Amino acid sequence: MPGDEWQKTANLRAYMGYMYGQPGKKLNFMGAEIAQSAEWAHEGELEWHWLQYPRHSGMQALVKDLNHVYAAEPALYEQDCDPAGFEWRIQDDADNSILAHERFALNGDKVLVVSNFTPVPRQGYLLGVPAAGEYELLLNTDDSKYWGSQADVQSVMKTKKVVSHGLKQSISLDLPPLSTVFYRFTPAKK
Repeated sequence: MPGDEWQKTANLRAYMGYMYGQPGKKLNFMGAEIAQSAEWAHEGELEWHWLQYPRHSGMQALVKDLNHVYAAEPALYEQDCDPAGFEWRIQDDADNSILAHERFALNGDKVLVVSNFTPVPRQGYLLGVPAAGEYELLLNTDDSKYWGSQADVQSVMKTKKVVSHGLKQSISLDLPPLSTVFYRFTPAKK
C-alpha cells in the first residue's frame, strides 16, 4: 500500500470497514486482524508480539468492534444473498474517491456505509438519501482507539429537504481521510 505507516494502516482500516459493510461473508486471514506486516507462512504463527504497539492493537480493536456491529445490526447480514438488502448511494464519485451504500434488514432497518478512500478529509459532503429522519454513528474506522486521526465526525445527522443524487432528502457528512463510517437510520416521526 502507498504512504507512510499511518496511511497504510488507515487504508487497511478503511478497506476492512468497507468489507464489513458489503454483502457476503467476511474473511480475515492470518494476521489481517492485527495488521501483521509479514507475509503469512504456514510453518509459523501470527506475530502476536506486535500487539504491544498502538498500530496493531488498534487494528485488533477495530476488528473486534466491526464484528460487534456486524452481529448487532441485522441490516448487515439478513439479506446478504438478496438484492433487496443492498442499494448504492454513491458509486460514481471518482473525483473524491467516495463510495456509499445502504444495507437493509428484513424489518426495514437500515445501515448507511460511507468510505473515503483518499488521504484528504471531506467536509460537508452532500449525500442524497431516500427518506427523512436521522443517522446515528455506529462506527468510525478513523477513531483514535483504532490509531486513527480522530477527525471530527458527526455522531447524529438529521436529513434536510435538499435534493442530491436524485433523492429528495440529504445529509451533510464530514468524512475523515482514509476511513469508513457506519450510521444507523431512524425514520422521522409522522
